[in-house]
Amino acid sequence: MLNHFPAWKNILIILAIIIAAIYALPNLYGSDPSIQVSPLRKAILDDEKAETIRDTLKQNGISWKSDTLDDSSLLLRFINTDTQLKAADLLRHDLGSQYVAALNLAPATPEWLRSLGAEPMYLGLDLRGGVHFLLEIDMDSAIKQAEERNASDIRSGLRENKVRYRSVKAQDGQIIVQFKDLDQVNKARDYISRQLSGLEFVPQEEQSLTLIARLTPNQKREIKKFAIAQNMTTLRNRVNELGVAEPVIQQQGEERIVVQLPGVQDTARAKEILGATATLEFRLADVKHDVQLAVRGRIPAGTRLYSERDGTPVLLKRQIIVTGNQVVDASSGLDQQTGGPMVSVTLDGVGAKKMGRVTSDNIGKPMAVVFIENKSETKKINGKLVRERKQVAEVINIATIRDNFSRRFQITGLDSTTEARNLALLLRAGALAAPMDIVEERTVGPSLGKDNIEKGFQSVIVGFIAVLLFMIVYYRKFGFIADIALTANLVLLFAILSFLQATLTLPGIAGIVLTVGMAVDANVLIFERIREELKSGSTPQQAIHAGYEKAFSTIFDANLTTLIAAIVLFSFGTGPIKGFAVTLSIGIVTSMFTAILVTRMLINWIYGSKRLDNLSIWPLWTSQHKVLDNVSDENGLTEGMKG
Repeated sequence: MLNHFPAWKNILIILAIIIAAIYALPNLYGSDPSIQVSPLRKAILDDEKAETIRDTLKQNGISWKSDTLDDSSLLLRFINTDTQLKAADLLRHDLGSQYVAALNLAPATPEWLRSLGAEPMYLGLDLRGGVHFLLEIDMDSAIKQAEERNASDIRSGLRENKVRYRSVKAQDGQIIVQFKDLDQVNKARDYISRQLSGLEFVPQEEQSLTLIARLTPNQKREIKKFAIAQNMTTLRNRVNELGVAEPVIQQQGEERIVVQLPGVQDTARAKEILGATATLEFRLADVKHDVQLAVRGRIPAGTRLYSERDGTPVLLKRQIIVTGNQVVDASSGLDQQTGGPMVSVTLDGVGAKKMGRVTSDNIGKPMAVVFIENKSETKKINGKLVRERKQVAEVINIATIRDNFSRRFQITGLDSTTEARNLALLLRAGALAAPMDIVEERTVGPSLGKDNIEKGFQSVIVGFIAVLLFMIVYYRKFGFIADIALTANLVLLFAILSFLQATLTLPGIAGIVLTVGMAVDANVLIFERIREELKSGSTPQQAIHAGYEKAFSTIFDANLTTLIAAIVLFSFGTGPIKGFAVTLSIGIVTSMFTAILVTRMLINWIYGSKRLDNLSIWPLWTSQHKVLDNVSDENGLTEGMKG
């Protein structure tokens, strides 16, 4: 009996290991301290501006390794973090508010590997350094805002349906509507029941002239779910301003969001961007009055003076048509008629009615989209850090109303597809659905992260070498084969983590260490089974075949139970536990592949085509027939039992 794999199986195994080696290779090159300069809004970062930045660094005696200019940013690589921090302070002062100079760590992967899509693993906060925030959403404010919106919708709806009322107010979690006669109460009840399904009525006396409505429990749950989902989306988009390549933004519980920004060392700027609140408004433009007179202080009644992003003044009417809270969806694309960039907007039911009413009366007139952001900035005044709040209102788009529209409409007249994408982004997630407070803040320095990396990988190396030595000493040539498979297992594990762009943390390194120990379990089971087969009288080739066949079910069961435990940890755990579960799960799969297929392939190459009298699988039976004969003679066994 000879042991062979088909040629196609050998080729697939070798190909898998080669591809894994390529995708694991970027992790050996490390990263460079770097600064990513990005333009904000309509600022441009072209070759001329990049050259100006380079000249600024040269004039101040700051050297850098290399720089790369792409469509949206300039990446400057430095030799050490001291030079990086010095350059960042200089550029922030020199560039002003139109550009962001974000601290980062850029992978030092060679170009030929990047061209193949090979990138290193992301490093978590505990390994790379950075900032950690725990944000708590003010759900009471989200509920209160919803009650105010419903009260406003009731006012406008009753006026449209000519239902006379005395007052509508949101108070103490209820919307109280008062009337002068009972007939109007019944009409209002019918309207609210039809149009505002998220409200329920509080029982009142039969002849009462007051209607009291409140949000249903289901509606409150939906408001809270929307608030946390909208805020998470908004935070992801805002983090782009910081130039962070691999932020961690995830929900924790029902009212909290965890934000981790690896590589970011500017905590103050991170807090300013994450904590800013913003909203969007649609207003009609005032084309009757002179803008220049308004600039000089003579603002007409019923209008307000705004500025476009390039600084151009514009007059808008005070009446707000709809706000960003009423935008359900927005997507960018190309206008089928003109071929120019456009943004398709979808409003909710209440916003659609308001938009339909206004646009039908103002066809041919311009409408503006206003982006209003409340920012808080930390400034040093008289040696003390002072936090100032300011409101920035910008007109991000003005377009002519071509037709009557309500629920769905298009915004055209945009300069580029990039501006269309940005506008759709702002409309979808420009505003926080509810205010947030930072309840926990933690900063991990890059030196501590570097120390964690060194200690973590030292533990991997020590565990790896200990297992290698044990296997060689105890199983000799078979142990050496298992060591090759163990090395291949680590290569596969790092390759998959890199390919998935997973974030490696300290618990993740613990998962790798555990995987190294567990990876040889399967080989121990197989090798011990081979020993038992030899002891029972099987030929070496039969023992190899039976060892792999009979040990498989045990290996599969043991790894399956561990995999189930890892899946449970991933499902119910938070960030660090998820990292441990991911590396453990991948390690289980790769260890089964290497222990069963890679070692079998190597053993087949060494022993598969030979007629063997013995196997180098120490300690007892080097030639199993001779050993069995000796044992039989000493114990007086019969010839039949020896067979």
